[in-house]
Amino acid sequence: MSQVEKKAGLLRRTSSSKKPLKEKVVLMYDEIFAKEDPAKNNPRFWDELFLMKVNLEYLESKLESVDGEEVQRIQDNINSLFHHCVQALGEEHQIKVVNALQTLCALFRGVHQKNKSASGFDIINMLMGFDKAEQRMKVRLRESEDRLLEMLLSITNIQNTILEYVMINSIFEAILQILSEVSSRGQHGYDAVVLLALLVNYRKYESVNPYIVKLSIVDDEPTLDGMGMVVHQALTEYNRQYKDKEEENQGGFFSTLTSMLILITDFCLFSRTNEAILLALYEAVHLNRNFITVLAQSHPEMDIAATPITPTPTTPTTPLGTTPPSLDMMNNPELPLDPNLQTSNLLITFLKYASIVMQDTKDEHRLNSARLCLIILTCIAEDQYADAFLHDDNMNFRVNLHRMPMRHRKKAADKNIPSRPLVCAVLDLMVEFIVTHMMKEFPMDLYLRCVQIIHKLLCYQKKCRIRLHYTWRELWSALINLLKFLLSNETTLLAKHNIFYLALLVVNLFNMFITYGDTFLPTSNSYDELYYEIVRMHQVLDNLYCMVLRVSTNTGQWKEAASKVTHALVNVRAIINHFNPKIESYAAVNHISQLSEEQVLEVVRSNYDTLTLKLQDGLDQFERYSEQPKEAAFFKELVRSISLNVRKNVSLNTLSQDVLLKEFSTIS
Repeated sequence: MSQVEKKAGLLRRTSSSKKPLKEKVVLMYDEIFAKEDPAKNNPRFWDELFLMKVNLEYLESKLESVDGEEVQRIQDNINSLFHHCVQALGEEHQIKVVNALQTLCALFRGVHQKNKSASGFDIINMLMGFDKAEQRMKVRLRESEDRLLEMLLSITNIQNTILEYVMINSIFEAILQILSEVSSRGQHGYDAVVLLALLVNYRKYESVNPYIVKLSIVDDEPTLDGMGMVVHQALTEYNRQYKDKEEENQGGFFSTLTSMLILITDFCLFSRTNEAILLALYEAVHLNRNFITVLAQSHPEMDIAATPITPTPTTPTTPLGTTPPSLDMMNNPELPLDPNLQTSNLLITFLKYASIVMQDTKDEHRLNSARLCLIILTCIAEDQYADAFLHDDNMNFRVNLHRMPMRHRKKAADKNIPSRPLVCAVLDLMVEFIVTHMMKEFPMDLYLRCVQIIHKLLCYQKKCRIRLHYTWRELWSALINLLKFLLSNETTLLAKHNIFYLALLVVNLFNMFITYGDTFLPTSNSYDELYYEIVRMHQVLDNLYCMVLRVSTNTGQWKEAASKVTHALVNVRAIINHFNPKIESYAAVNHISQLSEEQVLEVVRSNYDTLTLKLQDGLDQFERYSEQPKEAAFFKELVRSISLNVRKNVSLNTLSQDVLLKEFSTIS
């Protein structure tokens, strides 16, 4: 028997010399690439075309094979094909919708491959005829935006193409409509948010981007809430997956080194964090002040695991946490919840997410995610409304942050975490990072951001005279240990980093507490404990002074930077030099070889009057965050990475008819 082969639409009998047969859809493609109007002799040509299974390979190869003159000759037919594809997206017939979407994707890819050097407007002209583009597409993009989202996402990294068109003829309002309506948000909210984030970043440093302007002035509550819900549910899903994996590895032997290593290994599965959704959150927080209210909106804490979810098929290479939340989650903001669960909000979910991605920063994607998390927290810490909510003593939450497994400490029980203002969770997150990342590959940039976030929060507390009940000693201890680490690794770190700038920021945090602590520390005892901690750890601070004095008195690269730290230490040294002799005298008079903490505190309290400190200016001032120029390179690279990842996840090759039919079967 003869075998039948199928390739690019040809049906060939290998044992016969007869001319190869062609599929009907291939014959119809050939008609489109002929000069005559294919619908001239067959009025139902376009209806029939979209009822047949698309042959992507043949259509793309056909587009790539035509030369310049042929393009001019068949341009009307190509324009007509594009027009009818977009028109078919509005059909109720699911097969037509799927085939039209596949055909559009093939058109974009085929035209782009053939015209990589062409301008965006040349490609738009080839696809739809530039003179007719606005008339045809302005309405169609709005009517069929939900169907075009995946297609647009798949071409976000192809510059100078259709993206140039949507920069001129904005689809911003159509995206907002998807986010504001429950049904469309459930089906396409995730893609809409990611697409918006990428459009906002398209050539943002080269020209005026209309999406930046439009996003900055959105004040429609349902739209902002919808955007927040999409971000919240994506981050919640990631957190749930991590928690499930964490609990799998917590048995009776969790305290052993083996179990700890297993958990760290499993954490590598989460290395590809959801950078796209994180970028969307950043743009919303950074550009739109109205979105800050969305961060604070309280609702019952979600437990996705309690909600029946239809499993989303994933390949082994699909990173955990990078897939959109289930449709059940997106469609039903009111979920069946345990009445004992506390209230939550987007900010809490984000803090939990940050506590996961900031644990291990050795991988580039995790490092980028950690950096973006800290940039978002920087924007939040600078916003007056956000600060007011963070410090509201009437709005307390129990935030179970994830902590890196370490041999020398036990995992804190969730039930022991007190209910506190949210700023306490932010400070906990900063302290946790400071304590757990003193390593050879020192993430200097992240440390600088952490210390600056703490400083901005203290500035707000000082300004508003907020006496926060927080375990400040944990922060002071972490900061002094950080200084100790810098001293111990001076030579290694100085080869790569300006450690004096970080040391200056840390010392000035202590200066904030010393100079203004009486306005924001919760009790006088807290102020006493500050002095006790400085005196107790005086050896580290003395060594720091000796080191910066040595560098500042010699000529070299770091002379000026070290000199600033020398001057900043004036009050810290005054405290040490004032209290140490009095503590030693007290011990000698009372014949005590080693004083208790209470005895040292007694000496401190009785000797404040004779302590002289210098007033230091500018301690409560800080430079506000600005994306450009400092962060421009980071965001360019981040957006490039996200675009490539999105294109990979929305690969045109995966848009099979079976998959698309399954997806569109849920629509209306």
